[in-house]
Amino acid sequence: MGIPRGPEDVTAAWLGSVLGTDVRDVEVVAIGTGQTGATYRVVATYAADRPDLPKSFAVKLSAQDDEVRERVALGYRSEVEFYSRIADKMRIPVPQNFYCEISADGADVVLLLGDMAPAVQGDQIAGCAPAEARLAVEALAGLHGPSWCDSQWMDLSAIVMPKPGDDDAAKGLGDVSKMAADIVIDRLGAKISADDQETLVAAMGSVTPWLRAEPKRYALMHGDYRLDNMLFDPDRTRITVVDWQTVGIGLPGRDLAYFTATSLLPEVRAEIERDLVARYHEALLGYDVGDYDLETCWRDYRLGVVQAPLLVALGTAFAATTERGDEMMLAMLSRGCQAIRELETLELIASYT
Repeated sequence: MGIPRGPEDVTAAWLGSVLGTDVRDVEVVAIGTGQTGATYRVVATYAADRPDLPKSFAVKLSAQDDEVRERVALGYRSEVEFYSRIADKMRIPVPQNFYCEISADGADVVLLLGDMAPAVQGDQIAGCAPAEARLAVEALAGLHGPSWCDSQWMDLSAIVMPKPGDDDAAKGLGDVSKMAADIVIDRLGAKISADDQETLVAAMGSVTPWLRAEPKRYALMHGDYRLDNMLFDPDRTRITVVDWQTVGIGLPGRDLAYFTATSLLPEVRAEIERDLVARYHEALLGYDVGDYDLETCWRDYRLGVVQAPLLVALGTAFAATTERGDEMMLAMLSRGCQAIRELETLELIASYT
């Protein structure tokens, strides 16, 4: 019946057609805070009892803004490729995929996923508690461990960031990153401290050597591993990771450092980051990752924190803006720049050149 363009197209007939059953009625309600897509909770009423199917789903569609849809088509391809090819081979907790489809140009997409209610989305601006952070870093090992230095993933068609060893792509992203930093400062500079502006410009000027620093150590990456892309059960004993539009391959420490630098208040990060890195490293070893000691993991973590201002700069410069979006980006940028200074990341990058 085609790909739904908006919530009004998520009908009982459409849902029944993709599930292969008779659906009598649907209730569609907007959920989430995504800026590059639109997500809805769909409560289904079946014509007959179907205990094998859930009563509700999460349906993710393209953004309703045509310009945004065209701009993030690669991200839509990335998410479809993740759920159709990668998810069942990893151990990171994600929603069950019931159906996905994407148009030839990538601008129209639908993902029919399991509804994780009563789990609630993390709050990027408020930051998370240590218990939530521990869940997040241990879950992350379930993506990195099973894909650790596995070259089969190099042929993915929808990789967003440059692949390891692609020097031309690294230079291209480095050039774009410098431009993005200028756009961010021009637009939001009055709300960014002088120290953070200086760190942002320096970090974006180091993106090319940063990407080239450790090409032989790689894994699949979420790419945007932060609180807004995590769902926590009410008792905070289980996590589910969503939003796979930025899947990449690169230094695994980038995901780890991006999470801690953007999702923890700076004073909390500084207090518990050694413990979090150790927990992550221990979880990695459980996936038979060998020849990777804790001190190397810590260095990769320090190196990886450039992922924080990089994604903030790209997102602020080229994605649609909202009041909450700007507030979130400013918080993430401030936290990320502080982490870069405290972890002496720019000095570490310089040691590779």
